[in-house]
Amino acid sequence: MSLLPLSISFCTGILSFYAFYKWKKGGFNKLAQEIVSSAEKEAHKKSLTLEIQLKQKEFEHHEALEKLSQQKMDKIHSREEKLDRQLSLIEKKLNEVEKKEKELIRSQQKAKELETTLEAEKRLHLSRIQELAGISAEEAKQQLYAQFSHEIQQECAALLLKQQKEMEQNAEHYASSIIATAINRLSLPVVSEVATLTVALPNHEIKGRVIGREGRNIRVLEHATGVNFIIDDTPNAVVISSLDPIRREVAKMALKDLIQDGRIHPTRIEEAVAKAEVRVHEHIRAYGEEAALKAGSLSFHPDIIQYLGKLYFQYSCGQNVLAHSLEVSYLMGIMAMELGLDCERAKRIGLLHDIGKAASHEIEGSHALIGERIALKYGESEEIANGIGCHHKETLPQTIEASLCSAANQISGDRLGARSEALEHYLKRSAKLEQISKQFEGVEKAYAMHAGKEVRIIVEPEHFDDTATLLLAREIAKKIEKELSYSGKIKVTVIREKRAVEYAL
Repeated sequence: MSLLPLSISFCTGILSFYAFYKWKKGGFNKLAQEIVSSAEKEAHKKSLTLEIQLKQKEFEHHEALEKLSQQKMDKIHSREEKLDRQLSLIEKKLNEVEKKEKELIRSQQKAKELETTLEAEKRLHLSRIQELAGISAEEAKQQLYAQFSHEIQQECAALLLKQQKEMEQNAEHYASSIIATAINRLSLPVVSEVATLTVALPNHEIKGRVIGREGRNIRVLEHATGVNFIIDDTPNAVVISSLDPIRREVAKMALKDLIQDGRIHPTRIEEAVAKAEVRVHEHIRAYGEEAALKAGSLSFHPDIIQYLGKLYFQYSCGQNVLAHSLEVSYLMGIMAMELGLDCERAKRIGLLHDIGKAASHEIEGSHALIGERIALKYGESEEIANGIGCHHKETLPQTIEASLCSAANQISGDRLGARSEALEHYLKRSAKLEQISKQFEGVEKAYAMHAGKEVRIIVEPEHFDDTATLLLAREIAKKIEKELSYSGKIKVTVIREKRAVEYAL
C-alpha cells in the first residue's frame, strides 16, 4: 500500500519535467531564430556599405584617369602646335633659300656673261696694243723677265754676301771658343767594333756536336739566328759573322749555353736561341737605363729606354751610336752652359738625336725625322723633337739648343779615328738588301750575309710552291740589280721549309 503513492509521485514528477522541457525548447528556438535574423540583417547592411564604398573608389579612380588623360592630351596638343609653328618657319626659310638660290644663279649667269664680254674686250685691246708696239705679249714678258731677273740676282747675291760676312765676323770667334772649350773638357774612348767574334770550344768533340750530322745543327743555328757560323781548321773555335750586332750577340749567347749544356740538337737549339733573345732584350733595357743615368735624364718613357738600349748595338761608320749619342749629349750640355741656355734640354736632345737609327728598318724615312716622330709619340716636348729632327738640317731649328745638335754631331763624328767609312757602307748595303727582300708578299724573314754579298730569304711555305720560289728569287734579284749599286755579284737564296709538330701523350 505504501508503494502506490510513491509510484504516483514519481509519474507526476516525470510529467512535470517533460512539460517544462517542451516549454523551454520552444523559447530557445525562437531566440535562436531572432539572433540569426539579426546577424543576416547586419551582414546585408555591411555588404551594401562595402559595395557603396567600392563604387565610390571606382568613380574616383575613373575621374583621376580622365584628368590624367586630359592633361596628356593637352600636352600633345601643345606640342603639335609647336611643331606646326616650327614647320611653318622651316617652310618659310626654305622658300627664302630657294629665292636666294635663284638670285645667285642669275647673278652667276650675269657674271659669266660679263666675264666673257670683258675677256673679248681684253683680247681686242691686247691685239691693238701688240699691233701698235710691234711685239707680242709673250716676247715682252720674256724681255722684262730677263732684264729684271738679272738685276734681282745681282742685288740678292750682293746682299747675301754682305750678310754672310757680317755673320762670320760676329760669330766665328765666339763659336770657335765655345767648341774648343767643349772639346777640351770632353775625352771619351773610341772603339771600332768588327763584324765577327770568336767563341772558344772546350774540345774537338763539341765542335762535331755543333756541326751535327751532315751539318744539320749548324744549319738550324744559322736559320734561327740569321748569322753565319764559320767552322774551319782553327782549333777549338767557332767564328760568328754578321753585320747585325744584335743577331751576333744572340748567336753568341745561344752557342755558349749549348756548349755548357752539352745537348745540341734542333729542338734544344731553338730553345737556346729563344732564351738568348730574351736575355739580349734585358741587356738592351739595362744599356738604355745606364745611358739615361749618365746623361742625367731619368724621366724617359720605357719604350724610349728600349730604343736607347738598341743603339748600343748600332754602329755608324764603325762608331758605336750609343757612345756617340752620349758624347753629343755631353758636348751640347757644355756648349749650352757656355751660352747660358737650357743645359737639361740640350743634353736630352743630344742623347736622343740618333734614336731613329734603332727603328730605321721599321719606319720609312730618314733617321732624324723618324726620331722626331718617336719622341713626339712617347711624350717628349716639341722643342726636344725639333732638335732631333733638325740635326741633319732636314727641318728648321726652333730653338738655339736645337741648332747646337748638328754642330755637336759633326764634332763627334769628325774626330780622328771615330768612324770607318767601309763598315758604314756594308751596313747600309745590308740594310737595303733586307729592306728590298721584305717588300715582297709572303716573305717572313730576310738576312744579309757575307758582307752584303748574299741575302737569305725565308718565306711562308703555304704561299709558295717550288715554281713560285724560283720566280721569287728571280724577282728579288732583278729588283736588287735595279735599286742597288754594288761591285761583283749578290747571291739570292730563298728558303721554303715546312715543319710538322705533334706531341705523343
